[in-house]
Amino acid sequence: MSSTKKLKLEELGRIDVETFKKTGKIPLVVVLDNVRSMHNVGAVFRTADAFLVKKIILCGITPQPPHREIHKAALGATESVDWMYEKNISDAIQNLKKENYQIIGIEQTSDSVIISDHQINKQEKYALVLGNEVDGLTDEALPLYDTFLEIPQLGTKHSLNVSVCGGIVMWEFFKNLK
Repeated sequence: MSSTKKLKLEELGRIDVETFKKTGKIPLVVVLDNVRSMHNVGAVFRTADAFLVKKIILCGITPQPPHREIHKAALGATESVDWMYEKNISDAIQNLKKENYQIIGIEQTSDSVIISDHQINKQEKYALVLGNEVDGLTDEALPLYDTFLEIPQLGTKHSLNVSVCGGIVMWEFFKNLK
């Protein structure tokens, strides 16, 4: 019989918000382009907290904290993760380009690369853009991206929930940038 036990909250070594703010972040920004679901927004905040993402940028119709529905999924991560709102996705991308971020759209396109085939360079800064649940990334901004990545999917569905997709790509970048 195994002696494995689940850890209690106090055994997890969690840090407080003030300590988190002072902790070094990975050179990664997550941009939500017209993401409509508050649950998805909250879940992305929670994952960004887990993987030490530098900042989240909310664009277009993406709901902004504080909101009870976002908070339910974020579990307080809207307080720990830096975020800002930028109405226009093209402006957000242009501003990130001026700060030397590589702009990566998470989208199935004619030019997309499977995420595991993409080289992640520790010397670079990255911005991952996740699009609307139905329409994906905003069409007008497509020419502004440096590259597009997709997650391989072998089943009958060819899309993932935005927050699930965000979790996969944040993990992929975290494990290569940390």
